[in-house]
Amino acid sequence: MKSHIEQRAVIIAKYILEKQATVRQTAKVFGVSKSTIHKDMTERLPKINPSIAEQTQNILELNKAERHIRGGKATKLKYKAIE
Repeated sequence: MKSHIEQRAVIIAKYILEKQATVRQTAKVFGVSKSTIHKDMTERLPKINPSIAEQTQNILELNKAERHIRGGKATKLKYKAIE
């Protein structure tokens, strides 16, 4: 029987895969910290289900690579709204 933490890691991974979600978005949906999401995806999930872990890691790496672009867009919208 899997523990609830292992079950949570798999459920979170499936959510990330389905929604292409960021760590921050996922943490908000599941009501846990970003650190918990990160630990589940990098430490726990590879031991539980390596194939899903690899797919999830690819999405998280893509999100990490694009985060500076999202930040720039958010700042642009913020100042555009002020005008």
